[in-house]
Amino acid sequence: MITFYFTATGNSLYVAQRIGGELRSIPRMLKEGQREFTAETIGFVFPCYGFGLPRAVSTFIQQATFHADYFFAVMTYGNMAASGLRHIEQVGRKAGVAFDYSAENHMVDNYLPFFKMEDQLASEGAKQIEAAIDRIARAIHDRHQQRIHKGALSIICSKLIHFFMSRMLDDADKQFLVNDTCNGCKVCEQVCPKHNISVAGRPTYAHHCDWCLACIHLCPQNAIHLKHERSNARFLNPHVTRHDIIVANNQRDA
Repeated sequence: MITFYFTATGNSLYVAQRIGGELRSIPRMLKEGQREFTAETIGFVFPCYGFGLPRAVSTFIQQATFHADYFFAVMTYGNMAASGLRHIEQVGRKAGVAFDYSAENHMVDNYLPFFKMEDQLASEGAKQIEAAIDRIARAIHDRHQQRIHKGALSIICSKLIHFFMSRMLDDADKQFLVNDTCNGCKVCEQVCPKHNISVAGRPTYAHHCDWCLACIHLCPQNAIHLKHERSNARFLNPHVTRHDIIVANNQRDA
């Protein structure tokens, strides 16, 4: 089994680890140029971005060829999933991938413009995250046939929101502010899945951002902020380390 994943602050990586198989980071696959994959089971674990796929996930599926008897998709989300899974089904269909199983997993939301991290962390226990991951992992290993479908209103709203958010992505990093606590450690550069950050004393952004917020949440100095963030608190999944995210996402040459 191959489990592809895209992660910014560790939620999707943790879910991928719990599902198991041969874990492969989508940003790393894009960087290394691997485009053909064969396994009995192939799956994708990714966060919901604007009620749809992160751009890197969509690009990877469109560019690659997959051969498997069973395909699954698991989307992590923090507030509302809407019909985000429908997006990967559409992208997969064009790439010759027909999903046998799909699932949503409600987790901590790291989207600072909308949520206070303190409130998100306080509500973590009520989301029954571990039990949900257990159910999803068992279903995949037992090869359950199940896809999540939403109503027409949810589908229309999801498509509209994702369309408008995708138009705003590249210049989203113009909303980032770097304060004087920055020490040039380059963690932001290393956790960025898009090769969008260069650090020469302080980080500069190249304006092809995917709005994953990894650079903000994972800065050891808490030096990077959003103009309209609702919290100074930051999030990293407690089962994952910064080094794990660097290994998964680093687009810089060694």
